[in-house]
Amino acid sequence: MAQIVCVGDLLIDFVPTVTGTGLVDAPAFQKAPGGAAANVAVGLARLGVASAFMGMVGEDPFGHFLADTLAGAGVDIAPLRLTTEARTALAFVSLRADGEREFMFYRHPSADMLFTPDAVDQGAIDTARALHFDSISLASANPRASSLFAADRARAAGHFVTYDVNLRLPLWPDAASARAGILEGLAKAQVVKLSDDELEFMTGSRDPAGVRALWHDGLRLLTLSRGSAGSTWFTRTAQNDVPTFKVQAVDTTGAGDGFMAGLIAGLLAEPEAPDQPTRLDRLCRFANAVGALTTLQRGAIPALPTRAAVETFLESR
Repeated sequence: MAQIVCVGDLLIDFVPTVTGTGLVDAPAFQKAPGGAAANVAVGLARLGVASAFMGMVGEDPFGHFLADTLAGAGVDIAPLRLTTEARTALAFVSLRADGEREFMFYRHPSADMLFTPDAVDQGAIDTARALHFDSISLASANPRASSLFAADRARAAGHFVTYDVNLRLPLWPDAASARAGILEGLAKAQVVKLSDDELEFMTGSRDPAGVRALWHDGLRLLTLSRGSAGSTWFTRTAQNDVPTFKVQAVDTTGAGDGFMAGLIAGLLAEPEAPDQPTRLDRLCRFANAVGALTTLQRGAIPALPTRAAVETFLESR
């Protein structure tokens, strides 16, 4: 039985076989399974947490490849739906020399955009302990309604809800719609993650103090991922910086999802950690390590580390 259900997108990332080039000049692309919510589900499974994925892919070769990939990673795919009405989503991801990315999506529409509340597996939510979703699923009407419905169902069952601000502006009609949609999702969560770029988009400033403008009464923990500066956690009454680990990044795709998986794994094991700063420091250090290790390979799901790999890495630091 899954401890957590991850709701959202599952797609194919096509990643250039060389770094430092744009999409037009890339000589070839490597197929990699991905999608932010799916990455978190796999990341949790690799860390030993029973996870399930809920969403929709096409009844096509790519959709079956993705379903098989999740199942092979130990993720429960019973809540996953397949449709013949649209094809599985694709994303071409350009890698710059510094490992950062540029996205171009093929969703006109894609299967994930057809995921409606009627397809939500309410039983899977009820029997879990937590639910995770992110703002990518809020950019289109059907998955937005489904994700918010799932979050409300989890909250009604007394579970905790985690939320990742994954800003993908090309998926939204405009910046104002993106800000409003992101805030709608954030209001449902007890645990939230966003990056310093996303903080700037939401508040106009990269100053960590701006996080307080996003705080609401239902929040217990907000984490700010800051790249090479590590991460900063915030509770209602406290905050602290947690240094990250210097690695030679190959591809940052999925690093934030790896961090999220590491953080959720820690919170499921220690649900009272938000009330104890020392424990939060330890949990975020572990999450930082998961994120760092995820950058050492191309693609997201192939790169997400096992708990043993993370623990070995931490022991060497």
